[in-house]
Amino acid sequence: MRDRRAALLWVGFAVAAALSVALVLRRPDRLSDLHIYHGALTDLRAGRPLYGYVAPNGGPFTYPPFAALVLWPITTVPLGAVEALWLAATCAAVVAIAVPVGRALVEGSIARPSRGATGDRVPTSVSIAAVAAVLMVAAPVQSNLRFGQVSIFIVLMALLDGMAPPSRMRGVLVGVAAAIKLTPLLFVIYFLACGRYRDAARALAAFVGCAALALAVLPAESLTYWAGTVTQTSRIGNLASLGNQSVHGMLLRIGMDEESLPLIWAALVVAICALALLRAGALSRLGRPGHAAVLVGCATVAASPVSWTHHQVWTVLAAMLLVGAVGAIRRVAGALLLASMVLSLGVVLAPVSMRPGVQFLFENARAIGTVTLCVAGFGAVALTAARTHPDRAAKRGRLRIGVASVGALAFFAVQPLPAGADPTFKAYRLPDVVNSRYFFVCRGPVECARYGTDAPVTFGTRSEKTKVRVNGVVSDQVARLDYHSAPGGPPRTIPLLAAYPGVRTFSFRSATMAHGQLIAYSADGRALARYDDELTAKVRAARSEATARSPS
Repeated sequence: MRDRRAALLWVGFAVAAALSVALVLRRPDRLSDLHIYHGALTDLRAGRPLYGYVAPNGGPFTYPPFAALVLWPITTVPLGAVEALWLAATCAAVVAIAVPVGRALVEGSIARPSRGATGDRVPTSVSIAAVAAVLMVAAPVQSNLRFGQVSIFIVLMALLDGMAPPSRMRGVLVGVAAAIKLTPLLFVIYFLACGRYRDAARALAAFVGCAALALAVLPAESLTYWAGTVTQTSRIGNLASLGNQSVHGMLLRIGMDEESLPLIWAALVVAICALALLRAGALSRLGRPGHAAVLVGCATVAASPVSWTHHQVWTVLAAMLLVGAVGAIRRVAGALLLASMVLSLGVVLAPVSMRPGVQFLFENARAIGTVTLCVAGFGAVALTAARTHPDRAAKRGRLRIGVASVGALAFFAVQPLPAGADPTFKAYRLPDVVNSRYFFVCRGPVECARYGTDAPVTFGTRSEKTKVRVNGVVSDQVARLDYHSAPGGPPRTIPLLAAYPGVRTFSFRSATMAHGQLIAYSADGRALARYDDELTAKVRAARSEATARSPS
């Protein structure tokens, strides 16, 4: 019976992996990040600067120079073979992650089991297979497959080192992983907080050694990176987009002003990391190194300025550990967090989000869940209480925490968001006019000149899964075009582009436009036209058309 359950789960994993790989290979933009690595290193071998490379999709090489040394072999193999090997390695990494996490899940009973309960414990083989199957269908692993990302391998290295038994090599993997991608450096602070000073020293020595090796082999690239490129997070993409589920990304989507953002973000990151490390230390002392390592990993997701979907493997692991924990609250919380990591709640639940605050919660569910987990730490405080106090007191404590959390979320959900809180907003510029995805209502000077300019603004919309695009032309009387994401607050000025002689066009994207308003102004500041109901109607029509086109 038990072997059959594990076998069925492994079959499910294999089917999901095969289908995922097949779907990735069918995409015209498949493994785009892997292509960036390959293109940048090919340029480097030809004598061109590593950090000057720009891929056809606009993406640069963003990792430390040591990552270029690690990835160097991919330039010696045909790209098709690299793609196949990378996809296979990603699937293998999922299995490698599932083994320690599956074991931690079985060993992670929060409170002492009741009499006779040990016989009902899920076998380790079933737990490992379940973790692998769920990981494979979760959005972060799918994103790693789709883009050909290194994130899954960074998670594997940090996880294995974080929960490894004492040895002379413990800490080295964290240092090497941090030399490839900086976020695992938080594990060094975790080692120090737990009194694992030798592990911290080995991790730092490995990190410095790898950076020194890169400096010796690639001196110009090393100086370029550490002297400035490392701080240029804007090179990575639009940090306010929904894919960036970090605290920084969430603050950008709230619309926080540029002066206040750095200070508030830094204060929140320090508080979140301090609490997460405190909880992780408590978990480590209670004999839960797997839980502790995953919690530190979640803190890296919350604290990093950029946490794209493929970075969020840690959050999926945390959700599964919660689902396997003792206590209804933890299991429900884990199930909700896991659902947000498999589905895009902002898209799936958009039809029932009647207020901006509700939609904001849906769209930022992953970031909010990760931060909550860092603060609560799998209930590490309740863990200690459960071992030293009666069950009734522990239940009362959990009930108070649950009621307070639900009340806080409900209060936040009904609040109107400021006008600047617009996930994924971006206004396009003149170089983007050639892209038919952004400029679609008319193409070329003749067609755009005929596209109704009797009204101040003539526009069309297109709906996608996580955004709505607006493109149109303006008449000669329009001097300024503003877009309000929500009632009140400062507007966003949309650039009017002289793309063709006698024609000015514009294009921008926004999250839902459920409360959007487009206002055209004359040169003297007079409002010529306001588009709110018409904008909403066109967006609904575009969504209906997109739904009708999608396969059932």
